[in-house]
Amino acid sequence: MEMTDPENDPTSASPSDIQDFKNQENRLSDNAVQETVNAKGYAGDVASPQAYAALADKAVIVDVRTVAEWNFVGLPALSPEQLAVCEWLRYPDMQPNPEFAAKVTEEILARSHVSDPADAPDVYFLCRSGARSRSAAIAMTQAGFPRCFNIKNGFEGDPDADGHRGTVNGWKVDGLPWRQG
Repeated sequence: MEMTDPENDPTSASPSDIQDFKNQENRLSDNAVQETVNAKGYAGDVASPQAYAALADKAVIVDVRTVAEWNFVGLPALSPEQLAVCEWLRYPDMQPNPEFAAKVTEEILARSHVSDPADAPDVYFLCRSGARSRSAAIAMTQAGFPRCFNIKNGFEGDPDADGHRGTVNGWKVDGLPWRQG
C-alpha cells in the first residue's frame, strides 16, 4: 500500500502542503469554540485535513493510540514540533494511563514554548477511529487547554463493509502524510 504521494517526502509535512489544506479550511472563531466547549466539554470534532491545516498556525497533534498501533499501523509523518505521542490507554492491558494529562501538558507546553495551558495553541487529538481521542480532548480541556479538538474518524477511520479499516475515511484515506512505525 502506498503511504503518500511518491514524489513527496513522507517524513514530514511541508509548509506548502499545510498551506494548501489551510486555504481550504477556516479557523473556528473563539466564540464558536467556547460554545462547543460549554456543550461538549471540548472544542469539537474536525476532519483530519482541518487538523493538518492547523499545523500552519503552530497547532499540535497528539496521537493517543498505543505503542503497538504506532509500530504496526503507522504514525502521521510530522515533525517533532507538530506531533506528540502518548497512550490514552496503556498497551497491552488497555487500562487508562494515569500519567496522560501530566505528560501531554509537558509535551504541549514544551512544543509551543508557553508556560500556561491557557496560552497554548490548538491541540488536535488522534486515535484509530475518533473515540479515545474524544476522551483525551475532554480530559485536556479539563486540564486547562482551551482549544482541544478531536480528529473525527481518526487515523484509520470507520470499518468498511468487510470490517476493514483504512479504506473509508480517516487520516490515511484523506491522503495526509504518514509513515510506518
